[in-house]
Amino acid sequence: MANWREVSDSAPEFAARIRAAFEVNKHKTIATLRKDGSPRVSGIEAYFVGDDLWFGSMPGALKGRDLLRDPRFALHGPPVILGDAGAAPGDAKLSGRAVAVTDRDQIAPMLTARGLDPAAFGESHFFKTDIREAVLTRIEGAVMAIDLWRPGRELHHFTRA
Repeated sequence: MANWREVSDSAPEFAARIRAAFEVNKHKTIATLRKDGSPRVSGIEAYFVGDDLWFGSMPGALKGRDLLRDPRFALHGPPVILGDAGAAPGDAKLSGRAVAVTDRDQIAPMLTARGLDPAAFGESHFFKTDIREAVLTRIEGAVMAIDLWRPGRELHHFTRA
């Protein structure tokens, strides 16, 4: 399982840029798979806490039920490649598997670190991410620059005109 620590240990500058892009806004977009295999796109919040990237869903939410049935997901941070390209961190995307966490002794410190009362989220679903791919896209001069990270591989950088 590749948690956030593996990304940041293997490619620290890349991980810092991905994290900056994700933290521009608390709202992200997640794609999950419905029971029939078709995609579902939902809004979600995701947070870096310790060695992990976490997200959750309210009790009974369809995205949470999707992930409990089929853990594959794609997570897109707020797109920030427009405007002042030199200041924008880039457009960040992660994909992998959502690992359901039901142990309240793991969930409580994560919620507390976010300034939330763990007792208020007793029925919610929480997930850590097993990251299989991370991509950062940004504008560099007149080209689109793309960095691609996968576990156990070198960071791959390429451009498109």
